[in-house]
Amino acid sequence: MIKCPHCGRDIDETSQPEIRWYHSDFWVLFALLCAGPFALRIVCSNPRYKPITKWIISLLVIVVTVIVTIWLYYSLKSTYQTLNQQLRGL
Repeated sequence: MIKCPHCGRDIDETSQPEIRWYHSDFWVLFALLCAGPFALRIVCSNPRYKPITKWIISLLVIVVTVIVTIWLYYSLKSTYQTLNQQLRGL
């Protein structure tokens, strides 16, 4: 047992910090799939992940977000051009 320097309470060295339900792997993955980059806060606050894991997940999410955004832009641009051509033909 060691004593807390702030309150003087005995601390058990073998105790693990309490893991919140939203830090489980299932909920982190669920949040990333549903909210994308908005769920990075959950990844960064997860005490079980090492800093390198947090960086890798963050970079992957950012890269996927950029790719999906570019794909969506070109897809909507193509749809707009097709619709515009059809309207001019009327």
